[in-house]
Amino acid sequence: MNIPTLIQGDNLNLSTAWLEIFEKVVDYSGKEISPLILTLTDFTENKIIKNELNLNLKRNNFNSIETVSETIFPNSLYEYFDYDRKKLYKSYIGSSKRIKKLDTRNAKGTYFERLISYGESHQVNQLEIIISSLQNSTIKRRSKLQASTFDPLRDHTNKMFQGFPCLQHVTFYKSESGGLIINSFYAVQYLYQKAYGNWLGLINLGKFIARESGLELERFNCFIGVEQLEITKTEAKRLLNKLKPDEGNEQG
Repeated sequence: MNIPTLIQGDNLNLSTAWLEIFEKVVDYSGKEISPLILTLTDFTENKIIKNELNLNLKRNNFNSIETVSETIFPNSLYEYFDYDRKKLYKSYIGSSKRIKKLDTRNAKGTYFERLISYGESHQVNQLEIIISSLQNSTIKRRSKLQASTFDPLRDHTNKMFQGFPCLQHVTFYKSESGGLIINSFYAVQYLYQKAYGNWLGLINLGKFIARESGLELERFNCFIGVEQLEITKTEAKRLLNKLKPDEGNEQG
């Protein structure tokens, strides 16, 4: 599917948007959408869709939606420290070696680690720069409201396969109505294993920046160069039959 695909709508939340994209790929003759653009203003989730996907991921020995999302923003840790971002930063950096050892896929770090300790010296907290810029009304330079996760010095290698980082960067924008908009860019994204968790993590990241800046998250945008279905169509159709919700499914 080589024409841009835009997913938006007032009746879509995070769960139903993911399901609509999943169904589009299943119905398409190929296994990729390129490019895919997702824009959401409803950040709620459908528990039936989420729980069923999590069960399926577990059966196939993949990380849960929550585990994936926490690599972008550790929301559970933020809540544990009673929304104290300084304690969040300190604890996460202190645990970074253990996080890398627990899962070899995090050997080069996590997205959140790069957001708060970027560069060869690991001393650049990009999120803190963004928050301070949003808090300071005298700063008008929008180019400060962006953060990178891709590091050419570490990530441009000749390896045949390299799963991290697929997320390249995020940017933020304070809208004319005073809300916060988060934009994100993926070169490639795995629809079954990662997409739902990635988008949940980015939404939680947006909520974090908004909260710490005295704003409300207004919109989440994501541009994906290639959205790839990495399971067989037979497996995908079987899962889709379980995921299609009936009218009136519980929201939360």
